[in-house]
Amino acid sequence: MKIAAVIPARLSSTRFPRKVLLPITGIPMVEHVRRRALMCSSISEVFVATCDEEIADVVRGYGGRVIMTSEKHVNGTSRVAEAITSIDCTHVLLLQGDEPVFLPRHVADLICAATDSPRVDAWNVVAALDSEDELDKSSFVKCAINSKNKILYCFRRTPHFSNFNIQRKFVRKLLGMIVYRKDFLLELNNLPVSLIEDSESIEQMRIIESGYEFRCVEVTPSLPSINVPDEVQIVLDLLEVDKEQQVLLRAVIEA
Repeated sequence: MKIAAVIPARLSSTRFPRKVLLPITGIPMVEHVRRRALMCSSISEVFVATCDEEIADVVRGYGGRVIMTSEKHVNGTSRVAEAITSIDCTHVLLLQGDEPVFLPRHVADLICAATDSPRVDAWNVVAALDSEDELDKSSFVKCAINSKNKILYCFRRTPHFSNFNIQRKFVRKLLGMIVYRKDFLLELNNLPVSLIEDSESIEQMRIIESGYEFRCVEVTPSLPSINVPDEVQIVLDLLEVDKEQQVLLRAVIEA
């Protein structure tokens, strides 16, 4: 297996425009993600895929590698699919550019699972919900899983009527770390946009709706991403108080 990491990034995010260039401790968010990806020893190369020259200039200014992609992409999955056509790899790690506090050890767990079962089509990192309010917080995607770590379906607001203590046994938060077989991602990208994917704005639903094998790797702790402006302070607070995050932040700043 040869795994490349690709970070899709664009300025015109629907819920939070220009967020990938948001300065966090003086460093753009996308650069936080790229530098943490470089800490993952099992990744052969790290790229930022973008259609925006401003993002490309920022990343190149820090010494990063950039692949320019079409302006027509509506999600990160299709942008990464275009980018990997020029990359020599067997698998691709899609790292969302709004996950500035992801843990490299979580990526290691994800890649270990993909290595043990290389014919599984795709793997996604998941984590437990922190509170009942998150069941209906539409800014990030949740999923239902079975006892074999298969992702059954994804949603933004819970479709279940059982109480939180029951739902937390099978509902998980999807984090922005996904491993695909390269050949599968290229195949997936050529399929038509699926109904639920489009109506709910959930990229992963095309995998499920098309009948492919989609599994998860559960990690702790559950970590925030920055999907909307209100979530910025949550990330800043975590960097302030969490010891593991402080160690990684120093490494990012010194890189």
